[in-house]
Amino acid sequence: MPDNVILQYKDRSATYLSFNRPDRLNAVTMELYRELKQRIASALDDRDIRVIVLTGEGRAFCVGADLKDHHTKPRTEKEKRIYAEAEQDICRMIQSAPKPFVASVNGYALGAGAEIALSCDFVVMKNSAQIGFPEISIGTYLGGGLTYVLPRLIGLAKAREMIYLGKRITGIEAKEIGLIYKSVDDNELKEETSRLCEELSEKAPIPLGIAKLHLLSHIRLPVEDVMDAETEALFRCMQTEDWAEGARAFHEKRKPIFKGK
Repeated sequence: MPDNVILQYKDRSATYLSFNRPDRLNAVTMELYRELKQRIASALDDRDIRVIVLTGEGRAFCVGADLKDHHTKPRTEKEKRIYAEAEQDICRMIQSAPKPFVASVNGYALGAGAEIALSCDFVVMKNSAQIGFPEISIGTYLGGGLTYVLPRLIGLAKAREMIYLGKRITGIEAKEIGLIYKSVDDNELKEETSRLCEELSEKAPIPLGIAKLHLLSHIRLPVEDVMDAETEALFRCMQTEDWAEGARAFHEKRKPIFKGK
């Protein structure tokens, strides 16, 4: 039986993890969630990996829950609870990880697929790809902290439209409303994803990881606490080898080579 999530590609700075159920448009199951969690954990443990990319095999990124799987596999109350928590665990893992994640959206990103993508730090979509949240239309509910995050990304009115009505939008519109980082011609997705990973991999990983944590947590904090946290982060960074390398490279007029130490 093929893996539900595969290591599609790995270079010196990034690892590409791909949903691998193309016959089901990469719809999620408990098995897929378990494998994705393991793949992500392995990538996070690898010090050489600076960026983690999520993408999908075939013509979809991920279309959310596999409703056929739900229908054919009745669940106990305990199993329902475990399933309900599985997506949240993945989204928390992505959001709280010290490394940047890039969603390379090659096709449909719906429901849990869209929420996993938006948990990533950057979303790059094909112009023709579609993203949306059909949950309410089929009697289920959203995850990934979407009801908190989405209004802050695109405004409350647009968030209501996408969530209440389940409207899908293309990569082009997603970029226009500020939902994603970039939308590109369909044949440019891999190139743009690679370019972004290369740029991210050149940044100092320790302060980048702290900035990721702060950007998510600081929206809940008063500005005084934010400034105190930033002071502590700067102090921590100043004690690293990468700090010294950054200063040295600036003086020598070259690109710094960061080691995450």
